[in-house]
Amino acid sequence: MRNQALAATIAIMTLSFAGACRGGGDPQSQGGAAPQVIAIDGSSTVFPIGEAVAEEFQHATPGARVTVGTSGTGGGFQKFCRGETDMSNASRPIKPAEADTCRAAGIEFIEIPLAYDGLSVVVHPNNTWVTSMTAAELKKLWQPEAQRKVMRWSQVRQGWPDREIRLYGPGTDSGTFDYFTEAINGKSQASRGDFTASEDDNVLVQGVSGDENALGYFGFAYYEENKNRLKLVPIDDENPDNGAGPIAPSEETVRNGTYSPLSRPMFMYVNTAKLSRPEIKAFVDFLLAEGAPLIRDVGYVPLSDAEQQLVRARWTAGTTGSMYTGAAHGASLESLLKGSQ
Repeated sequence: MRNQALAATIAIMTLSFAGACRGGGDPQSQGGAAPQVIAIDGSSTVFPIGEAVAEEFQHATPGARVTVGTSGTGGGFQKFCRGETDMSNASRPIKPAEADTCRAAGIEFIEIPLAYDGLSVVVHPNNTWVTSMTAAELKKLWQPEAQRKVMRWSQVRQGWPDREIRLYGPGTDSGTFDYFTEAINGKSQASRGDFTASEDDNVLVQGVSGDENALGYFGFAYYEENKNRLKLVPIDDENPDNGAGPIAPSEETVRNGTYSPLSRPMFMYVNTAKLSRPEIKAFVDFLLAEGAPLIRDVGYVPLSDAEQQLVRARWTAGTTGSMYTGAAHGASLESLLKGSQ
């Protein structure tokens, strides 16, 4: 049944896309000319989703071309607000200052939640002493005051070896960095600076997997893709309301929020002015119709059925702006989606 539904969806989108390119939409797409490239940039964490959807969309839609970059969430928003990209992937909601920059440039956007991610704390497989960590220990290790002071494993927990600890994490343009620092240190961008940083999560995977004294963090999909090279560290937020003891990220714990405080939604932002181009609308329609299995395939957690319906309603209504502007801290995604209808 799913294959039949997929075939029908692709057929409808292909016909609509081709017809619109011949007779309507952007002038550069008319007269039988090839459609313009769909330009997406932003979060490297969201990149696997964008890449998977782009590949399937291009396969299903003759003539379509999609590029997906990894400038980081912050870098992606800079390009998006300059009008250089059609869509921006983000591993956090757009910041008020970024939204103001877009607004000043005359760019309106539709905010589309895509999936959930559980930030994964990882060590080398040969690390025998770390079986779990608390959120407080992560803060002791990553807070700004730890720079050049907390340098050895024995300083994090009594009984751990007196060995140098080497840290790997996302760069400051990364939404993952923003989220982790806010969730663990209490303030976005508040972090020690003496660690190996990269906007490319693959570089972090390589660093941790090649260093027995390393610890790093990045999106769950990159752990899943490299689980034979990494050891996952369950986290205990010491909040009995979220379950007892250390909890590892999984589809269940990320979606139900018990993997706290490191589970979060991820997003795509669409420039509304670009919707005059039929390929842009066709791409988002395809994403919302067929994205869930692709999201699961690349290691992230799809939204619930109820959340997916609310996202489709938001897209159909063309609701612009961010649901997070003025939202209460800790509000659930479903409650925010309902409030934006």
